[in-house]
Amino acid sequence: MEWPTLVPLPVLVPLAAAGLALALARHRRAQAVVSVTALTLVLAAAVAMLVAVQDVGTLVVTVGGWPSTAGISLVADQLATLMLSISSAVTLAVLVYSVAQGAADGDDAAPVAIFHPTYLVLSAGVSNAFLSGDLFNLYVGFEMLLTASFVLITLGGTSERIRAGSTYVVVSIASSVVFLVAIGLVYAATGTANMAQLPERLDALPDDVRLALQLALLVAFGIKAAVFPLSAWLPDSYPTAPAPVTAVFAGLLTKVGVYAIIRTQTLLFPGGRLDDLLMVVALATMLVGILGAVAQSDIKRLLSFTLVSHIGFMLLGVALATPLGLGAAIFYVVHHITVQTTLFLVTGLVERRGGTTSMDRLGGMAALSPLLGVLFFVPAMNLAGIPPLSGFLGKVGLVQAGVQDGGWLPLVLVGASVLTSLLTLYAVAKAWNRAFWSRPATVGREVDARAREEEVPAESTAVTAVGAVSVRAAAAERARGTAGPRERSAGEVQEEEDGMVAGAITGSPVEPEHVSVDVRHLPAGMVAPTAALVALGVSLTFLAGPLLAVADGAAAELLERRPYVVSVLGGEAAQAVTPGPAGEAGTSEAPP
Repeated sequence: MEWPTLVPLPVLVPLAAAGLALALARHRRAQAVVSVTALTLVLAAAVAMLVAVQDVGTLVVTVGGWPSTAGISLVADQLATLMLSISSAVTLAVLVYSVAQGAADGDDAAPVAIFHPTYLVLSAGVSNAFLSGDLFNLYVGFEMLLTASFVLITLGGTSERIRAGSTYVVVSIASSVVFLVAIGLVYAATGTANMAQLPERLDALPDDVRLALQLALLVAFGIKAAVFPLSAWLPDSYPTAPAPVTAVFAGLLTKVGVYAIIRTQTLLFPGGRLDDLLMVVALATMLVGILGAVAQSDIKRLLSFTLVSHIGFMLLGVALATPLGLGAAIFYVVHHITVQTTLFLVTGLVERRGGTTSMDRLGGMAALSPLLGVLFFVPAMNLAGIPPLSGFLGKVGLVQAGVQDGGWLPLVLVGASVLTSLLTLYAVAKAWNRAFWSRPATVGREVDARAREEEVPAESTAVTAVGAVSVRAAAAERARGTAGPRERSAGEVQEEEDGMVAGAITGSPVEPEHVSVDVRHLPAGMVAPTAALVALGVSLTFLAGPLLAVADGAAAELLERRPYVVSVLGGEAAQAVTPGPAGEAGTSEAPP
């Protein structure tokens, strides 16, 4: 087999499958088979390329047979294949989760015919962004995944999702405009958008021009990566989407922005004058994000703020621009994609089992569903960086890189990263204690047993989170509106609300002392992919040696710059390209 023939598959297979899935709009099971098969092939191709680049080096394909300088190049190096492999794994797991959720709900009104093609286009966009060899094709990849995300984030058409989706669309379009303008400026200054040609031409520009171009690209990618102060849109947008959509957004979309920052900062602007600015931004992103998480009482919003906060860890490694720092940052991206996706899928299960993600209304979930408690606890501790999990290993690498740098600003960031980790532990421990470990909230769960005693069919006992909240709101309005001349107490209002919620669940009136938020049992098809991602997150600890070796190799290639240019353009074109400040040491100073 010619290894380069695998390079276009992660883009072409999902696009072809999207067209087929759209043609099978009336056959949902067939759509699911097509989608799962396509993403399984993408995962297999990504892993095969990851293994191949370790032996044969960077794989390059020029689309249409055009010369690299005139056409579109797809470049699969160590960084691209590593990101592609982990992203393919999580997108496949989320797809299986969503298929099982649709089968369990059996809602004929759900826009499944739209979901599968759109999800596949999003996967193709992510793959195209990772493999792109020029800035304009990178822009195309971003637009593919963003256009698909506009549809996914508003699925269901509720007013809350439309409102949050509108904010997300406006911010995304603004970032795309900034990116497109930046590409135009780069092309005007250098005459090319090919990332293999740009290093030599950008090096020849005046420092002020290079700085302006670098800043323009950083702003565009900073919005997409949710870097402070360009991150305010994220906590309001992500929590409103369906659980599978939120999970894949949180795990992947911001990391594509981080990937673009890593690629451009090392290849196009090595040792740039904005490294100190990046450190300050990383510091603010860590602290503002985690302080926002600590203040939350809803698990989805808490995780959204931790998502923002931990982008700061990745920026720290990029800003240090050393082999150790960049390698640790790449490893941390892999870890965070896995863990953050897992936590949002688990939160979807919590919402399904408990009827809400509000910690004020949850409680006793560990006793109600011990498996669900374990599925939340393990990735939560991984996110917090409890040893010996992969989150701890990635943070230790970043701390070590900051200490080795020795500057006052990196040392401040080391202290901030330790503080952020402790506050992350506090935030997830608070979520665990209130939602899983503490006594149940006011609304009990006796209806579960009552429903079984009365042999109520499982279908009639199911209630979505939105439905439970709507019933509760209606109950509160009715209770307060029909109080009569005597003002009803808060306790009486609460009892009627609880009774109406339970009645909505069981389909029959229930006395206030026999109430429940939800009586669903978790479908095995939703639990299995979630458990698989939990296992994948844990396995990163056992595979830390090989993964760190790949990450360090990718960091060395990025800082050297010449291997990328040689792979795409040939040896002669790379003679004028100088490595970054840490490039010469990149092959010898990597940690053992």
